[in-house]
Amino acid sequence: MRRQIALIFPVLFVLVCSSFAKEKYQQPGPIHLDRQGEKWAEQTLHKLSAEEKVGQLFVVWVRAKFLNVEAPEYLQLRDDIRKYHLGGLTMTVPWDPPFLYRSQPYEAAEILNRLQQDSKLPLLIAADFERGVSMRLHGATEFPHAMAFGAAGKLDHAEAFGRITAQEARSIGVHWNFFPDADVNSNPANPIINTRSFGEDPQQVGDLVTAYIRGARANGMMTTVKHFPGHGDTATDSHLGVAQVTGDMARLKSVELPPFQRAIEAGVDSVMVAHVSIPALDPDPNHVATTSPQIVTGLLKNQLGFKGIVVTDALDMAGLTRLYGAHIGRAAVDAFKAGNDVLLIPANLDASYRAMLEAVRSGEIPRTQLDASVLKILKAKASLGLNKTRLVNIEALSSLIGKPENLAIGQQIADDSITLVRDNGKLLPVKSSGTAAPGLPYQTVEEVRDTMVVIIFSDDMRTEAGRKLEREIRERVPDANVIYIDPRIAAVMAGDVLKAVDNAQSVIAAVYEVPVAGKVMKGTNGVTNSVGLSQASGALLQKVLDHAAEKTAVLAMGNPYLAQDFPGIQNYLCTFSNATVSEVSVVKALFGEIAIRGHLPVSIPNIAPRGAGIERTAQIAQGGSRHAYSRNN
Repeated sequence: MRRQIALIFPVLFVLVCSSFAKEKYQQPGPIHLDRQGEKWAEQTLHKLSAEEKVGQLFVVWVRAKFLNVEAPEYLQLRDDIRKYHLGGLTMTVPWDPPFLYRSQPYEAAEILNRLQQDSKLPLLIAADFERGVSMRLHGATEFPHAMAFGAAGKLDHAEAFGRITAQEARSIGVHWNFFPDADVNSNPANPIINTRSFGEDPQQVGDLVTAYIRGARANGMMTTVKHFPGHGDTATDSHLGVAQVTGDMARLKSVELPPFQRAIEAGVDSVMVAHVSIPALDPDPNHVATTSPQIVTGLLKNQLGFKGIVVTDALDMAGLTRLYGAHIGRAAVDAFKAGNDVLLIPANLDASYRAMLEAVRSGEIPRTQLDASVLKILKAKASLGLNKTRLVNIEALSSLIGKPENLAIGQQIADDSITLVRDNGKLLPVKSSGTAAPGLPYQTVEEVRDTMVVIIFSDDMRTEAGRKLEREIRERVPDANVIYIDPRIAAVMAGDVLKAVDNAQSVIAAVYEVPVAGKVMKGTNGVTNSVGLSQASGALLQKVLDHAAEKTAVLAMGNPYLAQDFPGIQNYLCTFSNATVSEVSVVKALFGEIAIRGHLPVSIPNIAPRGAGIERTAQIAQGGSRHAYSRNN
């Protein structure tokens, strides 16, 4: 008997320890609010003071980086969580335009775990993972921009995107993604949506949005459709000013609103409201959608029947703050009164918190409305299991982030999205000239020739734009002449560039232009489209085409509308993305190593309609016959 007990005890000990381990760390599963979670949310609400309830509405930035526990930046954040009873945080990384300093998964998970322990209530951690976790952290699965999914046209890709992003996000302690983008990008001059949208067809956008939501929610990540009621038909960046949607109600119902309706039917957890003016819905010039009761409560909640969390776009954006220069705290009050539940990134946290608290105490904001919003937030936390455990297992990151099979999926999506819009039949596929000879570090001297000239246009040649593209090309053409151009040196470099182009057998012009928040570009007629080439760089590209259009392939590494400014382009490939997976894909396509199957998810004025795309079968160009590179329009 003693022997049996002696044998049983270690087994019980292991089971107990195993159970304890599971309870200590989050075990993400499909989003689900059970009765226990519902009860926790209701009981917690009743225990909260008015000050604590108001604090639950606010979400502020946290920069994912290493911080000592005594660092002033860390202490400030910890004290803000406690002083203002914050409901959540939005994880990002340090940014010093044009440089985004991505961090490591371990740094992100460690600081989020630490902050969770510092908070009385579990924190709801959000992030803007529009291109997956790799958008902010190294080592995670990389995906192209949303428009690339529209070009690939496969719903399985969007669902896998949601699934993988959810798994990697939850592993570091992020529960809520501000994605997918339900905007229909119908305006080619849109400076801030562009490739962030799946495309210009409401049906396709809705299909891809719902597929993403399905994959994400099944793997424990809350989703957000944005930017309600539609930011696709605007020509202003709402980070800089008030954008206006000029369509009438019939237009809104047929183009802008359908993807949002589809998302609501698919069970999306939250809707983000844009700082855009929509006269057809609210003619008040002092209202943007965020502060409009007609749009947030009347349209979104009452007409569309959305019952989930309504979150503002960042309250520090100029599209909103310009309307509240005299009393910045009132922006939060008006947004909440309009029907928003979560107040994201206030321009001034203290002023916004105090204004909200004063409005509650005075009765301007009904206590019933405050309780309803806070209860939504608490239920969301419970549906994620945060009422049970709020920490993540940092030791598990090495097996959860950047799985080889997931990396392969991200690359395949980029491959499938490459779209050939124009081909004169004289250049593609380009031929490789061997592989780079191995050599010792610091002792390799490569001879550069002008047989192939690669010109990389970007906003700032100091950034990573084009680096992966260059490495991929040099693996195939070791002596390629690669030239980096940005607006500051375009005019000075023009002579040397054109001399190299004239001597070249083939020219690759890669143009890196993607939407960037708050980017301003000056042109001869004032501010110009910030996803177009600058005047100096555009002039140089035009000269390259004037000299050698027939032997030049232009790669749109982002904005597909580029070609409308350069109608003389004869060979044109779109990646819809500047991600490294897209750089790899477009080089493989250039050299005939993969099939080209993408189709435009948007129309390019005077160039090609939506759905256009010249298909090609794979044909390795190394010594191969160009005749095998078949034409299938």
